[in-house]
Amino acid sequence: MERLHAEAVTLQAGVAEALERIGLAQLEARKRQLDAQASDPGLWQDADRAQTVLREQAGLSKRLTPWQSLRQAVADIIELSALGDDSLLDDLEQQLAAAQSQFLELKEELKFSGPYDDHDAILSIHAGAGGTDAQDWAAMLLRMYVRYAEKAGWSVATVEESAGEEAGIKSVTLEISGDFAYGRLRGEHGVHRLVRLSPFNAESRETSFAKVEVMPKIDQPEDVAIDDKDLKIDVYRSGGHGGQSVNTTDSAVRVTHLPTGIVVAIQNERSQLQNKETALTILRSRLAALQLEQHAAAVSELKGPNEQAAWGNQIRSYVLHPYKQVKDLRTRHESSDPEAVLGGELDPFITAYLEQTIGAER
Repeated sequence: MERLHAEAVTLQAGVAEALERIGLAQLEARKRQLDAQASDPGLWQDADRAQTVLREQAGLSKRLTPWQSLRQAVADIIELSALGDDSLLDDLEQQLAAAQSQFLELKEELKFSGPYDDHDAILSIHAGAGGTDAQDWAAMLLRMYVRYAEKAGWSVATVEESAGEEAGIKSVTLEISGDFAYGRLRGEHGVHRLVRLSPFNAESRETSFAKVEVMPKIDQPEDVAIDDKDLKIDVYRSGGHGGQSVNTTDSAVRVTHLPTGIVVAIQNERSQLQNKETALTILRSRLAALQLEQHAAAVSELKGPNEQAAWGNQIRSYVLHPYKQVKDLRTRHESSDPEAVLGGELDPFITAYLEQTIGAER
């Protein structure tokens, strides 16, 4: 019984350290705020806000409950084992084994310790150097990330898409919603390189590039404060598909953040107001990602993103010819099955990046 009691105390210390790392006290305080808001009869006067509150409340509850249950279970084991009643030994050993197993599963969450890791993600893909091949490569990456999200049980919505001239896409922006979507996908940010026989150029060997941007979705204005005087907002007539009312009204919106030069243009929705809100959400998300990248405490400290440097920030190579290999240039993790990777089998690459990140932080 003494051995079991000592193991339970050790487990309790490990759980306490983990709870501190995930900020349990702050999360519980936020949950109490949301519970109070959800019980307010006037909440549903603003349906959009009500849905946002309930969605965050449900997400926090799903995240907190397993940790709270584990903490209580370990405390119960310690209390009972302290009684020294050997008749409880078999039962307590089973309970301790279950608690240890649960802790190992929950420790995966410790990989997501960033300030926005529990947020949904906004993922953009931009075709780079390589002409039609690069636009086709961007479409292949789009399929890869959609497949990955589907396998994870996440939802994917297209915010903006620009079709390629002959094939593929010039760019696309997705909103990906799921548990720790940004935390899992943030390591995908960077330039992705493809080497293959071109299907568009007499099967010559071609190298294509596409840039992937991953940002935490910031849909609460207070999370990233933007001064109105720092914004230039233009409206113009939408082009492309979308129906007559889209194409004949000034519903498209272009928002420019003057201090950094970041520009976000949205024309998918019929309503100018909807397009403006979407553009501002993406702008806040880009500024949040830039804050993390530049380690700036405030938006006012940010410098504009260095696009030229970013294009040189190659993170992964996908080779389909003359041999088959996918290799991450940061973690050195590789796979000899590019078809599986391009079909959404990204977990080994994502896990390798997260483990390397944790090691660097320590």
